[in-house]
Amino acid sequence: MENKMFCYQCQETAGNTGCTQVGVCGKKPEVANMQDLLIYVSRGISAVTTRLRAEGKEVSKEVNHLVTLNLFITITNANFDNDAIIARIKKTLEVKKELLNELSNKDNLPPAALWESFDESEYPTKAATVGILTTKDEDIRSLRELITYGLKGLSAYSKHANALLQDDGEVDAFLQRALAATLDDSLSVDDLVALTLETGKYGVNGMALLDKANTTAYGNPEITTVDIGVGKNPGILISGHDLRDLEMLLKQTQGTGVDVYTHSEMLAGQYYPELKKYSNLKGNYGNAWWKQKEEFESFNGPILMTTNCIVPPKASYIDRLYTTGSAGYPGCKHIPGDIGEEKDFSEIIEQAKKCAPPTEIESGSIVGGFAHAQVFALADKVVDAVKSGAISKFVVMAGCDGRSKARNYYTDFAKALPKDAVILTAGCAKYKYNKLELGDIGGIPRVLDAGQCNDSYSLAVIALKLKEIFGLDDINDLPLEFNIAWYEQKAVIVLLALLYLGVKNIHLGPTLPGFLSPNVAKVLVENFGIAGIGTVEDDIELFFGKVEKEVADGKYNPDMLIGEVLAENPEAASVLMDIGMHCLGCPSSQMESLSEAAMVHGINVNELIDRLNMLG
Repeated sequence: MENKMFCYQCQETAGNTGCTQVGVCGKKPEVANMQDLLIYVSRGISAVTTRLRAEGKEVSKEVNHLVTLNLFITITNANFDNDAIIARIKKTLEVKKELLNELSNKDNLPPAALWESFDESEYPTKAATVGILTTKDEDIRSLRELITYGLKGLSAYSKHANALLQDDGEVDAFLQRALAATLDDSLSVDDLVALTLETGKYGVNGMALLDKANTTAYGNPEITTVDIGVGKNPGILISGHDLRDLEMLLKQTQGTGVDVYTHSEMLAGQYYPELKKYSNLKGNYGNAWWKQKEEFESFNGPILMTTNCIVPPKASYIDRLYTTGSAGYPGCKHIPGDIGEEKDFSEIIEQAKKCAPPTEIESGSIVGGFAHAQVFALADKVVDAVKSGAISKFVVMAGCDGRSKARNYYTDFAKALPKDAVILTAGCAKYKYNKLELGDIGGIPRVLDAGQCNDSYSLAVIALKLKEIFGLDDINDLPLEFNIAWYEQKAVIVLLALLYLGVKNIHLGPTLPGFLSPNVAKVLVENFGIAGIGTVEDDIELFFGKVEKEVADGKYNPDMLIGEVLAENPEAASVLMDIGMHCLGCPSSQMESLSEAAMVHGINVNELIDRLNMLG
């Protein structure tokens, strides 16, 4: 079957080889092809800006922001609006035309720097000549795409920092130089491997820039208990990653009778002192991005998508779904606003006033806010716990969640961890285990949530600080393992940043990227120890050695199935029914563990076990 498109930038790409008819994400072929063309013209303008800098000429922040936003728009699940993407192509060509006039020397510029057309009827034909598969050598293609996806992730960090009026000209110059280099046919595999690691270096710089922007604007994240239930007022749900959008929405909804709820990655906004001071920041609603079709429907009020993570919406709520920034979806109202401008959310607020309050889908609370400053405040306690043996290891389980059933591995892995292991996390991967009530070690929670994937910098800083505290020469000598889930391109720049920092033996799952050719994958395996995941049992043994399964005092423990409990003591049915389990005869109910039942019904699993053990 002839390819209508080709895209393999995300973990769920078809067959782990590439989407060729329609994107698994819901992206249509015409959108995928226009994104290819947008990347091409962004490479072209980057070749021009790189030449301008070589001539000693200045490139404006506005041009830097243009390239950054172009890349961000092409990140997985960010923008499905073909018209919006075509508009970005035309704008980029217009700016490039002006920049070309500033060049003293146009010799030997790549064709992408010189191509120009404002007739959009020509765009599909041109897109077919510049897509991913037009690079024939699979190793060169693999490395070019690995670099490009890393730059897309870097663009996300930069864009969020730019929104808070923070810029790093060196990061922008590198991003454009590296993007232009993916057009250079003279570069060898070795050259591109070196550029890949350099991308990781600037990834660290980009993360540091965003960390500075966020903490300067909103203070250092602090330990915060976040309500996951609902109130009685109508609400607006805000998803994505842009904290500046959250701030503007909170200001504009004050005194309106409308509450604001965070969703998925925006949960981290709850941890910042300058954001959580708003009384109308009610709580967090729902889970990771991929469950949004059900959760957006039950929320009842309008939803604001600030960045990527859009799932093509149902007809039942598309009229309540708004986009802004890099996000876009046809049929959804887009809220405009450039960097430094105040966006107008009045239309969303007025719609919210007419909507019913959110339907409750869970109750209770979760705890987060363990970014680097907060962990450093606990440093003495953490170090003492490691030295005493109370904490055996930290496991970095950062990254992304997704729809694949294979991702249940991360829930099972978290449950199977020894009770003296602590999880360090950032990103929506945490939704696989942040409601399991894994307890604490001497007051230190066993899940330390630093925030968004954008906050992965905190995990690197924490690791480097621990290396310093313990007087180690090599970060890999820390009691620290990396078992990371990935989905899209921000996870790619995090991976490259960790490789640049010298971290080895990272496990990446649920599959290794489809865009890695066998030879490129071999380089990563041999030089950095990159590996995929195995079974939970095998990986636990690999990280910790043979672990004896711990059993709670008494007959019952969190991993026991409801069916096992009832077989052990039929009188347990009365305790289980007291917590709301009224379908004990259902086979699926009996296959739930006590920890799962406790989570679903909003009680502490240890309290449930204590009540069961009192039965004798």
